[in-house]
Amino acid sequence: MYVLASPCLLDPSLRADGITSDADRGAFARALERCVESGIEVVLLPCPETLHLGTPRPPGGLRGRLDTTSFGALLDRLEAGVRALVSARGPPLGILGVDSSPCCGVTRHWFDREERRPGRGCWLARFPEIPAVDVTAFARYRVYLAAPLFSEAERCYNEGLASALRARAFRVFLPQESGDGGEARDGPALRSLFDRLVAELDASDLVVAVIDGADADSGVAWEMGYAYARGIPVYAIRTDFRRAGDSERVNLMLECPSALAASLDELNAMLGALPEKEEDGFTSSR
Repeated sequence: MYVLASPCLLDPSLRADGITSDADRGAFARALERCVESGIEVVLLPCPETLHLGTPRPPGGLRGRLDTTSFGALLDRLEAGVRALVSARGPPLGILGVDSSPCCGVTRHWFDREERRPGRGCWLARFPEIPAVDVTAFARYRVYLAAPLFSEAERCYNEGLASALRARAFRVFLPQESGDGGEARDGPALRSLFDRLVAELDASDLVVAVIDGADADSGVAWEMGYAYARGIPVYAIRTDFRRAGDSERVNLMLECPSALAASLDELNAMLGALPEKEEDGFTSSR
């Protein structure tokens, strides 16, 4: 089980001068940390831009630098090597790219110094059949799973959802697995539980919230609001087909600050998830 990755994740000096921020370095480190935690081997791709232009080099786009016959021939040779590796090892889970790079961009790339165009960079575009994820998105992997947990059915659903996310290399904090139950809600333990859950929210990269039911659970609604106020991205999943109105699926105060999915597949697409590491046996229709 492995991913292909842009080599600058391990060696940012391969990038053009002056474009790598501390936030970039932090994202690179967390992406590699996620792979280590999940037992995913990182196989570095060659860096065609460095091989062609060397280092150090000024920033620049595709046009006038990399849209040449000689660079195209270099990509041909490098592609052959990568495809030989994939043939020998089997397909990777995906590619970790660096958005905006003229070579390794995932959703956009610099065409020249003034224009950024949608689509993969010229190097990752050579592998359209392999899923690609931007490293900044991949680095956001610590999930706080907010969900009602007061019945056996709710707890079973939450466990299945947590397992499905973990199978895609997310680190999931699920309150019911960490002592949130009837005993912890007795007397003095309440404040301790509240403080612990808020600390876990503060430490998360994103919140996934289950908002099924005629009305969303009040605790989940609070957790969503807290995360939104802290700037933590919120992704909600609602498999319930009932609607609150013609324009609202559940409640505008929950829908507007979150990305709302109707199924596990939709949620995975929103999260930019890699294919699952192994069969988890869970579907969002349960």
